[in-house]
Amino acid sequence: MSEKLTNLELLSQFLKDADSGTLKTSHYAKELLGFNLKVSFGMGAPARVPWMSFTTPEMSTSNGYYPVYLYFKQEQRLVLAFGISETNEFSKTWDEKYISGKPLVGDLIPTAPRYRDSWVFRDYEVTSDGQSPVIAISGVAASAKTLETDLTEILKLFSESLEVEITDRDSELGAGLFYMEKQLEDFIIRNWEQTDLGDSLELIYEEGALLSQQYRTSVGPIDILARDKKTGDYVVIELKRNQTSDDTVGQVMRYMGWVEENLIGSKVRGIIIAGSFDERLRLALLRQPDIDVLVYRVDFKLTEHKR
Repeated sequence: MSEKLTNLELLSQFLKDADSGTLKTSHYAKELLGFNLKVSFGMGAPARVPWMSFTTPEMSTSNGYYPVYLYFKQEQRLVLAFGISETNEFSKTWDEKYISGKPLVGDLIPTAPRYRDSWVFRDYEVTSDGQSPVIAISGVAASAKTLETDLTEILKLFSESLEVEITDRDSELGAGLFYMEKQLEDFIIRNWEQTDLGDSLELIYEEGALLSQQYRTSVGPIDILARDKKTGDYVVIELKRNQTSDDTVGQVMRYMGWVEENLIGSKVRGIIIAGSFDERLRLALLRQPDIDVLVYRVDFKLTEHKR
């Protein structure tokens, strides 16, 4: 198989395993670009409805809402759903704008033994060509591109839902986007030369050791400290984590002041990387021309878990 696992390959493996009666899931990846990937074929005995869900650390399939594949084996139907927990009633659920007009699983599949109250995003038929499962829509085999697009679309809606909830940092979902931002720092460092930042800025090394990430100062660590490739000026880069816009701007200004005072010989400017650009952040930056904002967007890809 290729190094990158397509959604068609992932689903084919999932359906094969589900029909085989296995309960093993260790060969599946544990993460999909910041979201937890969980697969279940049953506990102690094969489940009537195996599933594959995508959640954040603050949620689980027993406590939360999330995109999920539900395989109704008896009915030979695969549903990509706006899933909700059956075990515990989570404090939040899918906003009406995501599920408006969507049928419930129980309406689509009257014989569904479980997950009847989740909403259907996409419905597929499952047949076999004698060797492997065939995933079809209205009797026509679904292409790899169609399946990839379907999953990407619902994951982006899920990401958007978390971004809306980010305004309430005290809620259970308030840390959803914050969690992704924590992963983003490592991603930026690992892929520096492939980002827009790497076009004009360089990371700081000393005797081969990277100093830029979590750069130590007497007023706290800077997420990333870089230098302009042309001017040599320092650039303080901070991710807008679990804090208000005012706090983020104040933090960047404090780090810029420290750099200006302690790393003599160069000018300094700041960059804030955030999941969204809100009105509070815009106003906080009106009188700060030396601080720019970059808004990141999530691009979901599936990668093969090496056995």
